Amino acid sequence: MKKRKIFLFTFITFLLFSLCTSCSFATSSYVWSDSSLLSKVVNDTETDLKLESGSAVLIEQSSGSVLYDHNSHEKFRPASVTKVMSLLLIMEAIDNSEIALTDTVTCSKNAASMGGSQIWLEENETMTVEEMLKAICLNSANDCVVAMAEHLAGSEEEFVSRMNSKAKSLGMHDTTFKNCHGLDEDGHLTSSYDIALMSRELLIKHPSITNYTSIYMDSLRGGETRTCKY
Repeated sequence: MKKRKIFLFTFITFLLFSLCTSCSFATSSYVWSDSSLLSKVVNDTETDLKLESGSAVLIEQSSGSVLYDHNSHEKFRPASVTKVMSLLLIMEAIDNSEIALTDTVTCSKNAASMGGSQIWLEENETMTVEEMLKAICLNSANDCVVAMAEHLAGSEEEFVSRMNSKAKSLGMHDTTFKNCHGLDEDGHLTSSYDIALMSRELLIKHPSITNYTSIYMDSLRGGETRTCKY
């Protein structure tokens, strides 16, 4: 359990650092680093990071070159890092004009029943896609991500099927998604390498995600609910 928690903290921190660093640039001036200077793979035996985590990986953002590897294909339960894939599919739908930020999403009984991190959506409560994005990115809201999954795919099961298809297309061979929120479930597994792959895809293909991941605090429900990064 301790090793898993350390793993999750390491990669959530890595992802948030990547997102926050990227958001300092406007989308129109998004500049990636010069990958030609970063081609060497460094294994954990070649450096002295003294990692306590079970797995770690560092990739160069524009090329995807692996710069550091420490058991990067070992499988773990990803918890809320699962939502990176959920956000990737949501952003794809937005950027492909399948849905709009102003579209209204209705919370189902199933979405309202989610435990863990949430904003306590009530059954039949409505919010816009943009408000749902804020709740997912800032509060890791399980109820909102399920509501979005059902809105996009008709059911969470179909959305999870799309998550697994996307993972396969990205070469995420260590990953099997069982849900869209990350609550523990048998067989719901991924690796640090696969997390890096989907995080890179999200940032490169859909940089406007940083409009939400860069927010520290906001409000929903006309100011009645405050959202804040943990």
